Amino acid sequence: MSAIFATQDDVTASAVVKDIHVVRPESWPELKLGFSAAQQAFAEARQFTGESGQKLQLPNSKGEIECVLYGAGSVETDVLGPMRAGGLSSGLPAGYYKYASLPRDWNINLADVAWGVGAYKFETYLPSKTEFPTLVIHDTDRLIETRALSEATHLCRDLINTPAGDMGPVALHQEAADLASEYGADLTVTMGEDLLKENLPMIHAVGRAAHEAPRLVEFEWGDKDYPRLALIGKGITFDTGGLNIKSASGARIMKKDMGGAAHALALAKMIMANNLPIRLHCLVSIAENAISAGAYRPGDILTSREGLTVEIDNTDAEGRLVLGDALTKAAESEPVLMMDFATLTGAARVALGPTLPPFFSNREAPVTDVLAHSKQQYDPIWHMPLWQPYNSMLSSPIADMKNSGGGFAGAVTAALFLERFVKGRPWMHFDVYGWCPTSYPGHPKGGDMFALRGLYHWLKAGGLNGDFSS
Repeated sequence: MSAIFATQDDVTASAVVKDIHVVRPESWPELKLGFSAAQQAFAEARQFTGESGQKLQLPNSKGEIECVLYGAGSVETDVLGPMRAGGLSSGLPAGYYKYASLPRDWNINLADVAWGVGAYKFETYLPSKTEFPTLVIHDTDRLIETRALSEATHLCRDLINTPAGDMGPVALHQEAADLASEYGADLTVTMGEDLLKENLPMIHAVGRAAHEAPRLVEFEWGDKDYPRLALIGKGITFDTGGLNIKSASGARIMKKDMGGAAHALALAKMIMANNLPIRLHCLVSIAENAISAGAYRPGDILTSREGLTVEIDNTDAEGRLVLGDALTKAAESEPVLMMDFATLTGAARVALGPTLPPFFSNREAPVTDVLAHSKQQYDPIWHMPLWQPYNSMLSSPIADMKNSGGGFAGAVTAALFLERFVKGRPWMHFDVYGWCPTSYPGHPKGGDMFALRGLYHWLKAGGLNGDFSS
Protein backbone atom coordinates (compact mmCIF):
# COMPACT_ATOMS: atom_id res chain seq x y z
CA MET A 1 0.00 0.00 0.00
CA SER A 2 2.77 2.48 0.86
CA ALA A 3 4.02 2.35 -2.74
CA ILE A 4 0.69 3.70 -4.02
CA PHE A 5 1.42 7.07 -2.37
CA ALA A 6 4.57 9.09 -1.82
CA THR A 7 5.70 12.53 -0.73
CA GLN A 8 8.00 14.60 -2.89
CA ASP A 9 10.85 13.68 -0.54
CA ASP A 10 10.31 10.01 -1.38
CA VAL A 11 10.93 10.63 -5.06
CA THR A 12 14.51 10.19 -6.20
CA ALA A 13 16.17 13.08 -8.04
CA SER A 14 16.34 11.08 -11.26
CA ALA A 15 12.67 10.07 -11.21
CA VAL A 16 10.15 11.77 -13.45
CA VAL A 17 6.80 12.78 -11.95
CA LYS A 18 4.19 12.94 -14.70
CA ASP A 19 1.34 15.44 -14.56
CA ILE A 20 -2.27 14.27 -14.70
CA HIS A 21 -4.87 16.60 -16.15
CA VAL A 22 -8.45 15.59 -15.43
CA VAL A 23 -10.63 17.52 -17.82
CA ARG A 24 -14.24 18.01 -18.82
CA PRO A 25 -15.32 18.41 -22.46
CA GLU A 26 -16.18 22.07 -21.93
CA SER A 27 -12.72 22.89 -20.51
CA TRP A 28 -10.67 20.84 -22.95
CA PRO A 29 -10.48 23.51 -25.70
CA GLU A 30 -8.80 25.93 -23.26
CA LEU A 31 -6.51 23.36 -21.63
CA LYS A 32 -5.18 21.99 -24.90
CA LEU A 33 -3.82 25.42 -25.86
CA GLY A 34 -1.09 24.85 -23.28
CA PHE A 35 0.26 21.89 -25.24
CA SER A 36 2.40 21.92 -28.36
CA ALA A 37 0.84 21.73 -31.79
CA ALA A 38 2.16 18.19 -32.17
CA GLN A 39 0.58 17.15 -28.84
CA GLN A 40 -2.71 18.75 -29.80
CA ALA A 41 -2.64 16.84 -33.08
CA PHE A 42 -1.82 13.62 -31.22
CA ALA A 43 -4.82 14.09 -28.90
CA GLU A 44 -7.08 14.94 -31.81
CA ALA A 45 -5.95 11.88 -33.77
CA ARG A 46 -6.93 9.72 -30.80
CA GLN A 47 -10.24 11.57 -30.49
CA PHE A 48 -9.63 12.78 -26.96
CA THR A 49 -12.34 15.28 -25.99
CA GLY A 50 -12.64 14.90 -22.20
CA GLU A 51 -15.56 12.48 -22.32
CA SER A 52 -16.05 10.25 -19.32
CA GLY A 53 -13.35 7.61 -18.89
CA GLN A 54 -11.16 8.67 -21.81
CA LYS A 55 -7.49 8.22 -20.94
CA LEU A 56 -4.53 9.34 -23.01
CA GLN A 57 -0.78 9.31 -22.30
CA LEU A 58 0.56 12.34 -24.11
CA PRO A 59 4.15 12.13 -25.46
CA ASN A 60 6.69 14.92 -25.75
CA SER A 61 8.88 15.65 -28.77
CA LYS A 62 11.21 12.76 -27.82
CA GLY A 63 8.35 10.27 -27.75
CA GLU A 64 8.49 9.96 -23.94
CA ILE A 65 5.26 10.15 -21.95
CA GLU A 66 5.04 13.69 -20.60
CA CYS A 67 1.57 13.76 -19.01
CA VAL A 68 -1.74 11.98 -18.76
CA LEU A 69 -5.12 13.27 -19.90
CA TYR A 70 -8.22 11.82 -18.27
CA GLY A 71 -11.80 12.60 -19.17
CA ALA A 72 -14.33 13.36 -16.42
CA GLY A 73 -17.28 13.89 -18.76
CA SER A 74 -19.83 16.63 -18.23
CA VAL A 75 -20.90 17.75 -14.77
CA GLU A 76 -24.43 16.53 -15.44
CA THR A 77 -23.31 12.95 -16.15
CA ASP A 78 -20.45 12.73 -13.65
CA VAL A 79 -22.23 10.73 -10.92
CA LEU A 80 -18.97 9.30 -9.58
CA GLY A 81 -17.29 12.70 -9.20
CA PRO A 82 -13.69 12.57 -7.96
CA MET A 83 -14.03 8.86 -7.17
CA ARG A 84 -13.71 8.40 -10.92
CA ALA A 85 -9.97 8.92 -10.38
CA GLY A 86 -9.86 5.31 -9.24
CA GLY A 87 -9.80 4.51 -12.94
CA LEU A 88 -6.35 6.09 -13.16
CA SER A 89 -4.50 4.07 -10.55
CA SER A 90 -6.03 0.85 -11.83
CA GLY A 91 -4.93 1.44 -15.41
CA LEU A 92 -1.74 3.53 -15.61
CA PRO A 93 1.72 1.93 -15.81
CA ALA A 94 4.01 2.03 -12.77
CA GLY A 95 5.75 5.32 -12.12
CA TYR A 96 5.23 8.61 -10.31
CA TYR A 97 2.29 10.90 -11.02
CA LYS A 98 0.68 14.01 -9.56
CA TYR A 99 -2.55 15.85 -10.18
CA ALA A 100 -1.77 18.97 -12.19
CA SER A 101 -5.36 20.03 -12.82
CA LEU A 102 -8.76 18.79 -11.71
CA PRO A 103 -12.32 19.93 -12.44
CA ARG A 104 -13.29 22.78 -10.13
CA ASP A 105 -16.05 20.70 -8.55
CA TRP A 106 -13.68 17.83 -7.67
CA ASN A 107 -12.37 17.61 -4.11
CA ILE A 108 -8.63 16.87 -4.11
CA ASN A 109 -8.90 14.76 -0.93
CA LEU A 110 -11.47 12.51 -2.59
CA ALA A 111 -9.38 12.25 -5.74
CA ASP A 112 -6.47 11.08 -3.57
CA VAL A 113 -8.62 8.46 -1.85
CA ALA A 114 -9.99 7.32 -5.20
CA TRP A 115 -6.44 6.68 -6.37
CA GLY A 116 -5.79 4.50 -3.31
CA VAL A 117 -8.97 2.44 -3.49
CA GLY A 118 -8.68 2.01 -7.25
CA ALA A 119 -5.17 0.53 -6.97
CA TYR A 120 -6.33 -2.89 -5.85
CA LYS A 121 -6.31 -6.45 -7.14
CA PHE A 122 -6.80 -9.60 -5.11
CA GLU A 123 -3.67 -11.55 -6.02
CA THR A 124 -3.01 -13.70 -2.94
CA TYR A 125 -3.25 -16.90 -4.97
CA LEU A 126 -1.51 -15.65 -8.12
CA PRO A 127 2.22 -16.03 -8.86
CA SER A 128 2.82 -12.41 -9.90
CA LYS A 129 1.76 -9.15 -8.31
CA THR A 130 0.65 -5.93 -10.00
CA GLU A 131 2.94 -2.93 -9.60
CA PHE A 132 0.62 0.03 -9.28
CA PRO A 133 1.48 3.65 -10.12
CA THR A 134 2.40 6.02 -7.30
CA LEU A 135 0.64 9.32 -6.59
CA VAL A 136 2.81 12.09 -5.16
CA ILE A 137 1.01 14.06 -2.43
CA HIS A 138 2.72 17.13 -1.00
CA ASP A 139 0.49 17.58 2.08
CA THR A 140 1.78 15.12 4.70
CA ASP A 141 -1.37 15.24 6.84
CA ARG A 142 -3.51 14.56 3.79
CA LEU A 143 -1.24 11.69 2.84
CA ILE A 144 -1.53 10.05 6.28
CA GLU A 145 -5.33 10.10 6.29
CA THR A 146 -5.58 9.07 2.64
CA ARG A 147 -3.28 6.11 3.20
CA ALA A 148 -5.26 5.02 6.28
CA LEU A 149 -8.60 5.13 4.43
CA SER A 150 -7.14 3.25 1.48
CA GLU A 151 -5.53 0.60 3.68
CA ALA A 152 -8.83 0.07 5.51
CA THR A 153 -10.60 -0.40 2.17
CA HIS A 154 -7.99 -2.92 1.05
CA LEU A 155 -8.30 -4.77 4.38
CA CYS A 156 -12.06 -5.03 3.99
CA ARG A 157 -11.74 -6.33 0.42
CA ASP A 158 -8.98 -8.81 1.28
CA LEU A 159 -11.02 -10.32 4.12
CA ILE A 160 -14.10 -10.73 1.92
CA ASN A 161 -12.20 -12.05 -1.10
CA THR A 162 -10.26 -14.70 0.82
CA PRO A 163 -11.92 -18.12 0.39
CA ALA A 164 -13.70 -19.58 3.39
CA GLY A 165 -11.17 -22.43 3.53
CA ASP A 166 -8.57 -19.84 4.52
CA MET A 167 -10.88 -17.34 6.26
CA GLY A 168 -12.81 -19.48 8.71
CA PRO A 169 -13.61 -18.56 12.32
CA VAL A 170 -10.02 -19.06 13.49
CA ALA A 171 -8.52 -16.92 10.72
CA LEU A 172 -11.10 -14.11 11.05
CA HIS A 173 -10.54 -14.12 14.81
CA GLN A 174 -6.80 -13.73 14.16
CA GLU A 175 -7.38 -10.80 11.79
CA ALA A 176 -9.37 -8.99 14.48
CA ALA A 177 -6.72 -9.79 17.08
CA ASP A 178 -3.95 -8.50 14.79
CA LEU A 179 -5.82 -5.25 14.23
CA ALA A 180 -6.35 -4.81 17.98
CA SER A 181 -2.67 -5.47 18.61
CA GLU A 182 -1.56 -3.00 15.93
CA TYR A 183 -3.29 -0.13 17.71
CA GLY A 184 -2.89 -1.27 21.32
CA ALA A 185 -6.56 -2.15 21.85
CA ASP A 186 -7.69 -4.48 24.63
CA LEU A 187 -8.90 -7.82 23.25
CA THR A 188 -11.51 -10.18 24.72
CA VAL A 189 -12.57 -13.48 23.14
CA THR A 190 -15.45 -15.77 24.14
CA MET A 191 -15.62 -19.02 22.17
CA GLY A 192 -17.09 -22.49 22.03
CA GLU A 193 -18.91 -23.70 25.14
CA ASP A 194 -17.90 -20.51 26.95
CA LEU A 195 -20.49 -18.73 24.82
CA LEU A 196 -23.15 -20.59 26.79
CA LYS A 197 -21.46 -19.82 30.12
CA GLU A 198 -21.28 -16.12 29.21
CA ASN A 199 -24.90 -16.02 28.00
CA LEU A 200 -24.31 -15.69 24.25
CA PRO A 201 -26.50 -18.64 23.23
CA MET A 202 -27.59 -17.58 19.74
CA ILE A 203 -23.99 -17.18 18.54
CA HIS A 204 -23.29 -20.64 19.90
CA ALA A 205 -26.35 -22.20 18.25
CA VAL A 206 -25.52 -20.89 14.78
CA GLY A 207 -21.89 -22.03 14.86
CA ARG A 208 -21.97 -25.19 16.95
CA ALA A 209 -22.16 -27.55 13.94
CA ALA A 210 -18.92 -26.30 12.36
CA HIS A 211 -15.46 -27.82 12.84
CA GLU A 212 -14.14 -24.45 14.09
CA ALA A 213 -15.87 -23.11 17.17
CA PRO A 214 -18.05 -20.00 17.04
CA ARG A 215 -16.82 -16.98 18.97
CA LEU A 216 -17.39 -13.36 19.90
CA VAL A 217 -14.23 -11.29 19.43
CA GLU A 218 -14.21 -7.85 21.05
CA PHE A 219 -11.69 -5.08 21.50
CA GLU A 220 -11.79 -1.67 23.16
CA TRP A 221 -9.65 1.33 22.27
CA GLY A 222 -9.41 5.01 23.11
CA ASP A 223 -9.74 7.28 26.12
CA LYS A 224 -12.58 6.25 28.40
CA ASP A 225 -13.66 9.90 28.65
CA TYR A 226 -14.45 10.06 24.93
CA PRO A 227 -17.98 9.27 23.65
CA ARG A 228 -18.45 5.53 23.36
CA LEU A 229 -19.13 3.97 19.95
CA ALA A 230 -19.94 0.28 19.44
CA LEU A 231 -19.30 -1.32 16.04
CA ILE A 232 -20.86 -4.75 15.55
CA GLY A 233 -20.15 -7.02 12.59
CA LYS A 234 -21.71 -10.22 11.26
CA GLY A 235 -18.88 -12.69 10.74
CA ILE A 236 -20.47 -15.75 9.13
CA THR A 237 -17.35 -17.10 7.43
CA PHE A 238 -19.40 -19.37 5.16
CA ASP A 239 -23.15 -19.70 4.95
CA THR A 240 -24.50 -23.02 3.71
CA GLY A 241 -27.97 -21.85 4.68
CA GLY A 242 -27.92 -24.48 7.41
CA LEU A 243 -30.58 -27.19 7.15
CA ASN A 244 -32.53 -24.78 4.91
CA ILE A 245 -29.62 -25.33 2.56
CA LYS A 246 -28.81 -22.86 -0.21
CA SER A 247 -28.82 -23.70 -3.90
CA ALA A 248 -25.51 -24.04 -5.73
CA SER A 249 -25.81 -20.53 -7.16
CA GLY A 250 -26.80 -19.12 -3.79
CA ALA A 251 -23.79 -20.68 -2.06
CA ARG A 252 -21.24 -19.68 -4.70
CA ILE A 253 -20.02 -16.45 -3.10
CA MET A 254 -21.02 -17.11 0.49
CA LYS A 255 -17.40 -16.61 1.49
CA LYS A 256 -18.53 -12.97 1.57
CA ASP A 257 -21.05 -13.56 4.37
CA MET A 258 -18.49 -12.26 6.86
CA GLY A 259 -18.55 -8.95 4.99
CA GLY A 260 -20.24 -7.21 7.92
CA ALA A 261 -17.34 -8.16 10.18
CA ALA A 262 -14.92 -6.93 7.51
CA HIS A 263 -16.76 -3.58 7.46
CA ALA A 264 -16.73 -3.25 11.27
CA LEU A 265 -12.99 -3.97 11.36
CA ALA A 266 -12.29 -1.58 8.48
CA LEU A 267 -14.15 1.30 10.15
CA ALA A 268 -12.38 0.50 13.43
CA LYS A 269 -9.07 0.74 11.57
CA MET A 270 -10.01 4.14 10.10
CA ILE A 271 -10.91 5.44 13.56
CA MET A 272 -7.80 4.12 15.29
CA ALA A 273 -5.32 4.97 12.52
CA ASN A 274 -6.51 8.57 12.49
CA ASN A 275 -6.78 8.75 16.28
CA LEU A 276 -10.35 10.06 16.41
CA PRO A 277 -11.56 11.13 19.87
CA ILE A 278 -13.77 8.07 20.34
CA ARG A 279 -14.00 5.30 22.93
CA LEU A 280 -14.31 2.39 20.54
CA HIS A 281 -15.90 -1.00 21.28
CA CYS A 282 -15.73 -3.38 18.33
CA LEU A 283 -17.61 -6.68 18.50
CA VAL A 284 -17.37 -9.33 15.78
CA SER A 285 -19.72 -12.32 15.97
CA ILE A 286 -17.93 -15.15 14.20
CA ALA A 287 -19.40 -18.51 13.17
CA GLU A 288 -19.71 -20.83 10.20
CA ASN A 289 -23.32 -21.76 9.43
CA ALA A 290 -22.54 -25.39 8.73
CA ILE A 291 -24.55 -28.60 8.49
CA SER A 292 -23.89 -31.59 10.74
CA ALA A 293 -25.69 -33.66 13.34
CA GLY A 294 -25.34 -30.78 15.77
CA ALA A 295 -26.84 -28.12 13.52
CA TYR A 296 -29.73 -26.06 14.83
CA ARG A 297 -33.04 -26.83 13.12
CA PRO A 298 -36.12 -25.12 11.72
CA GLY A 299 -38.67 -25.10 14.50
CA ASP A 300 -36.09 -24.92 17.31
CA ILE A 301 -36.56 -22.22 19.92
CA LEU A 302 -33.49 -20.31 21.08
CA THR A 303 -33.26 -18.10 24.15
CA SER A 304 -31.20 -14.97 23.50
CA ARG A 305 -28.93 -12.98 25.78
CA GLU A 306 -31.74 -10.39 25.96
CA GLY A 307 -34.03 -13.10 27.35
CA LEU A 308 -36.29 -13.12 24.29
CA THR A 309 -37.17 -16.51 22.85
CA VAL A 310 -36.78 -16.93 19.09
CA GLU A 311 -38.48 -19.60 16.99
CA ILE A 312 -36.29 -20.62 14.06
CA ASP A 313 -38.39 -20.17 10.95
CA ASN A 314 -35.41 -20.45 8.60
CA THR A 315 -31.83 -21.48 9.42
CA ASP A 316 -30.66 -19.30 6.51
CA ALA A 317 -31.65 -16.23 8.56
CA GLU A 318 -28.70 -16.82 10.86
CA GLY A 319 -26.91 -13.48 10.65
CA ARG A 320 -29.52 -11.68 12.72
CA LEU A 321 -29.13 -14.32 15.43
CA VAL A 322 -25.39 -13.83 15.91
CA LEU A 323 -25.89 -10.06 15.74
CA GLY A 324 -28.71 -10.14 18.30
CA ASP A 325 -26.54 -11.41 21.14
CA ALA A 326 -23.67 -9.07 20.20
CA LEU A 327 -25.99 -6.05 20.04
CA THR A 328 -27.34 -6.81 23.50
CA LYS A 329 -23.82 -7.14 24.91
CA ALA A 330 -22.77 -3.89 23.26
CA ALA A 331 -25.84 -2.07 24.61
CA GLU A 332 -25.03 -3.11 28.18
CA SER A 333 -22.05 -0.73 28.16
CA GLU A 334 -24.40 2.15 27.29
CA PRO A 335 -22.65 3.50 24.19
CA VAL A 336 -23.63 6.85 22.71
CA LEU A 337 -24.29 4.98 19.45
CA MET A 338 -24.23 1.44 18.09
CA MET A 339 -23.65 0.65 14.42
CA ASP A 340 -23.98 -2.84 13.01
CA PHE A 341 -22.88 -4.05 9.58
CA ALA A 342 -24.12 -7.21 7.93
CA THR A 343 -24.55 -8.92 4.58
CA LEU A 344 -28.02 -9.60 5.87
CA THR A 345 -30.79 -9.82 3.27
CA GLY A 346 -31.35 -10.53 -0.39
CA ALA A 347 -34.37 -8.25 -0.06
CA ALA A 348 -32.04 -5.26 0.29
CA ARG A 349 -30.40 -6.19 -3.01
CA VAL A 350 -33.75 -6.56 -4.74
CA ALA A 351 -34.81 -3.13 -3.47
CA LEU A 352 -31.60 -1.15 -4.00
CA GLY A 353 -29.14 -3.32 -5.90
CA PRO A 354 -25.60 -4.32 -4.89
CA THR A 355 -23.89 -0.93 -4.50
CA LEU A 356 -26.48 1.17 -2.65
CA PRO A 357 -26.75 -0.11 0.94
CA PRO A 358 -29.89 0.63 2.95
CA PHE A 359 -29.48 1.87 6.48
CA PHE A 360 -31.92 2.01 9.35
CA SER A 361 -31.81 4.21 12.44
CA ASN A 362 -33.91 4.21 15.58
CA ARG A 363 -33.11 7.92 15.99
CA GLU A 364 -34.24 10.42 13.36
CA ALA A 365 -32.06 13.33 14.49
CA PRO A 366 -28.70 12.17 13.01
CA VAL A 367 -30.08 10.79 9.73
CA THR A 368 -29.89 13.99 7.69
CA ASP A 369 -26.29 14.65 8.69
CA VAL A 370 -25.22 11.05 8.02
CA LEU A 371 -26.78 11.21 4.55
CA ALA A 372 -25.10 14.56 3.86
CA HIS A 373 -21.64 13.15 4.64
CA SER A 374 -22.39 10.10 2.55
CA LYS A 375 -23.25 12.33 -0.41
CA GLN A 376 -20.18 14.54 0.09
CA GLN A 377 -17.92 11.50 0.03
CA TYR A 378 -19.60 9.91 -3.00
CA ASP A 379 -20.25 6.90 -0.76
CA PRO A 380 -24.01 6.47 -1.17
CA ILE A 381 -26.45 4.93 1.30
CA TRP A 382 -30.25 5.04 1.43
CA HIS A 383 -32.39 5.60 4.50
CA MET A 384 -35.07 2.94 5.03
CA PRO A 385 -37.91 2.90 7.60
CA LEU A 386 -38.20 0.83 10.75
CA TRP A 387 -41.88 0.35 9.91
CA GLN A 388 -43.29 -0.82 13.22
CA PRO A 389 -46.53 -2.37 11.87
CA TYR A 390 -44.36 -5.00 10.16
CA ASN A 391 -43.34 -6.35 13.57
CA SER A 392 -46.45 -8.51 13.27
CA MET A 393 -44.67 -10.46 10.52
CA LEU A 394 -42.22 -11.69 13.15
CA SER A 395 -44.94 -13.00 15.46
CA SER A 396 -44.73 -16.59 16.69
CA PRO A 397 -47.48 -18.50 18.51
CA ILE A 398 -44.93 -20.36 20.67
CA ALA A 399 -42.09 -17.85 21.21
CA ASP A 400 -41.54 -14.12 21.57
CA MET A 401 -40.69 -13.88 17.88
CA LYS A 402 -39.58 -15.71 14.74
CA ASN A 403 -36.23 -15.12 13.07
CA SER A 404 -37.79 -14.52 9.64
CA GLY A 405 -40.68 -12.36 8.56
CA GLY A 406 -41.57 -14.08 5.31
CA GLY A 407 -41.47 -12.83 1.73
CA PHE A 408 -42.52 -9.20 2.17
CA ALA A 409 -40.21 -6.32 3.22
CA GLY A 410 -37.38 -8.66 4.17
CA ALA A 411 -34.81 -5.93 4.80
CA VAL A 412 -37.26 -4.06 7.04
CA THR A 413 -38.31 -7.08 9.09
CA ALA A 414 -34.65 -8.09 9.55
CA ALA A 415 -33.91 -4.61 10.90
CA LEU A 416 -36.97 -4.79 13.17
CA PHE A 417 -35.69 -8.11 14.50
CA LEU A 418 -32.33 -6.54 15.37
CA GLU A 419 -33.99 -3.51 16.96
CA ARG A 420 -35.40 -5.74 19.71
CA PHE A 421 -31.88 -6.42 21.00
CA VAL A 422 -30.49 -2.89 21.34
CA LYS A 423 -32.17 -2.07 24.68
CA GLY A 424 -33.46 1.24 23.30
CA ARG A 425 -29.93 2.60 22.79
CA PRO A 426 -29.25 4.80 19.73
CA TRP A 427 -28.51 2.41 16.87
CA MET A 428 -27.95 2.24 13.13
CA HIS A 429 -28.03 -0.86 10.95
CA PHE A 430 -26.29 -1.14 7.57
CA ASP A 431 -27.33 -3.98 5.26
CA VAL A 432 -24.30 -4.12 2.95
CA TYR A 433 -23.79 -6.53 0.07
CA GLY A 434 -20.00 -6.56 0.43
CA TRP A 435 -19.55 -7.45 -3.22
CA CYS A 436 -19.16 -5.55 -6.47
CA PRO A 437 -20.52 -7.70 -9.33
CA THR A 438 -18.94 -5.57 -12.09
CA SER A 439 -15.94 -3.23 -11.99
CA TYR A 440 -16.24 0.54 -12.18
CA PRO A 441 -13.75 3.30 -11.26
CA GLY A 442 -12.56 2.88 -7.67
CA HIS A 443 -14.49 -0.39 -7.30
CA PRO A 444 -12.89 -3.52 -8.77
CA LYS A 445 -15.07 -6.59 -9.17
CA GLY A 446 -15.22 -8.78 -6.07
CA GLY A 447 -15.29 -8.06 -2.35
CA ASP A 448 -15.89 -4.38 -1.71
CA MET A 449 -16.50 -1.81 1.02
CA PHE A 450 -19.51 0.49 1.15
CA ALA A 451 -20.80 3.29 3.43
CA LEU A 452 -17.71 3.54 5.63
CA ARG A 453 -15.98 6.59 4.18
CA GLY A 454 -19.09 8.68 4.69
CA LEU A 455 -19.52 7.35 8.22
CA TYR A 456 -15.87 7.97 9.04
CA HIS A 457 -16.14 11.62 8.00
CA TRP A 458 -19.39 12.01 9.93
CA LEU A 459 -17.67 10.67 13.04
CA LYS A 460 -14.61 12.85 12.38
CA ALA A 461 -16.87 15.90 12.18
CA GLY A 462 -18.22 15.13 15.68
CA GLY A 463 -21.20 12.96 14.83
CA LEU A 464 -21.17 11.33 18.26
CA ASN A 465 -21.63 14.75 19.88
CA GLY A 466 -24.92 15.33 18.09
CA ASP A 467 -28.52 14.89 19.20
CA PHE A 468 -29.64 11.29 19.81
CA SER A 469 -32.68 12.14 21.89
CA SER A 470 -35.25 11.50 19.18
